[in-house]
Amino acid sequence: MFKWKLRQPLAIIDIEATGINPRIDRIIDLAIVKVMPDGNRSVHTFRINPGIPIPPETTQIHGIRDADVADSPSFGAVASEIIDLLKGCDLGGYNLIRFDIPMLVEEFLRNNINFDIEGRRVIDAQRIFHKREPRDLSAAVAYYCGEMHFDAHGAESDALATLRVLEGQFVKYPDLPQDIDTLDQYCNPREPDWVDRTGKLKWQNGEIVLNFSRKKGESLRNLIQSDPGFIKWIMKGDFPRDMQEIVQNALQNKWPQPQS
Repeated sequence: MFKWKLRQPLAIIDIEATGINPRIDRIIDLAIVKVMPDGNRSVHTFRINPGIPIPPETTQIHGIRDADVADSPSFGAVASEIIDLLKGCDLGGYNLIRFDIPMLVEEFLRNNINFDIEGRRVIDAQRIFHKREPRDLSAAVAYYCGEMHFDAHGAESDALATLRVLEGQFVKYPDLPQDIDTLDQYCNPREPDWVDRTGKLKWQNGEIVLNFSRKKGESLRNLIQSDPGFIKWIMKGDFPRDMQEIVQNALQNKWPQPQS
């Protein structure tokens, strides 16, 4: 039962996309649950052809393949219908402040439509979750160990508390991996085609290609020759050290071997 007192319709939005970068990625699935002040609601879904390939690693997350959107309309073809649905609505969602709203704004801009957020109330379930269920070390000690962590932010105390939390997690979750290698993979999932730990670089047909920015999908080998300024930006930027070491070695023609 919906108990909020709404002044105007609330549009609950969820988006699946080709990736998480609003500037280069595109929407492929959009759902809007429109809740009226009287409690009535309607569900509207849009399957969209993004006009660019859906990366396999993204398909593994939401299950949507290029073939699934081949006959779907472009965002531009349904943009006016979507903007009409959202007219006069406040907005709701989960992580929509950081993801769904920026994705919508960019898609509308590509179609010369200004999606104005000003004046709309924005309700983010993730923000409520994080505010009401703290995820800091003290909260973990209370949850897993049943005790208070009074000396929070003292390095020694925090380290010992973390050990107690880890021990408590193995008690609470007996199916956690017992060996450290498998536990590392559990904590740091890594796709088989990633070259570095965070997947900024990946293997594609035996070549290292970029997996981020406007250069996504381009060969590192080619970029070293054709765009040294971009490579310099990578080396000076705030990127993971292991990724920068791979690029630095590539500049010296030292290339890692693809994992079989």
